[in-house]
Amino acid sequence: MNPAPPYAELHCLSCFSFQRGASTAKELFGRARQQGYRALAITDECTLAGIVRAHQAAEELDLKLLVGSELQIDDGPRCVLLVEDVAGYEALCGLITRARRRAPKGRYRVLREDFDPPPAGLLALWLPDQKPCAVQARWLQSIFPQRTWLAVELHRGPDDEARLRELLALAAQLGMPAVASGDVHMHVRKRRALQDTLTAVRLRVPISEAGHALFPNGERHLRTRPVLA
Repeated sequence: MNPAPPYAELHCLSCFSFQRGASTAKELFGRARQQGYRALAITDECTLAGIVRAHQAAEELDLKLLVGSELQIDDGPRCVLLVEDVAGYEALCGLITRARRRAPKGRYRVLREDFDPPPAGLLALWLPDQKPCAVQARWLQSIFPQRTWLAVELHRGPDDEARLRELLALAAQLGMPAVASGDVHMHVRKRRALQDTLTAVRLRVPISEAGHALFPNGERHLRTRPVLA
């Protein structure tokens, strides 16, 4: 049997994604190190509040930290922005600050105009919806030319093979390289019960009434490399 290929997780939420992420940075980095990951990106939603904890955990466990953030752009794509250098970190900090200041506490608004001029030092992962919108992808490509990837995230859905074919065909059509990522919300599968509870609290409904807002399975954890392969 061939060994599992190297892997770095590029889309991972910690507990600093309030009422979404169900694991601490230390738990996430411990699991990633155990599974032989090359690196782990902490990409909490429109915040860098957890990056200090993540940096500490990464240093303790001698695993590379990638800094980033997940964002939903108004009338635009959902994406992850990853920091490439100091200029990128400064640009992402400014973007998050503006988005938080223009919205009520606990919320944010990222506008297309926030990317004019395009920020330097950032890489973009496009997170396509269930029905991908190529127009949104092309806009993101225009902001981050040669620095945009299509994130392929498979979670044992109804037909992962068909989804993979669809996304790879779209990536080829757009001239956008595809990259594997996980939309991780917890370090291990058994943390799903807590993640379900957080979702219900966020929606202000009992778990029994959360319905399709809950994940259908526990696949959004840091999976083993053979499973990812």
